[in-house]
Amino acid sequence: MARNKPVSKKRRLGRAHKRSRPVPTWVVAKTRGKVRATSRRRHWRRSKLKI
Repeated sequence: MARNKPVSKKRRLGRAHKRSRPVPTWVVAKTRGKVRATSRRRHWRRSKLKI
């Protein structure tokens, strides 16, 4: 990928990066382990973004 990215693409990549975080520990504790994973979780090598 190019070093110089368009701002719109950079914003989309930033949003995807934030969305790919794991569920916070306090959420797991509050739901007593019912919520453990996020369906939106993405690995950079396994699945690519369509942008």
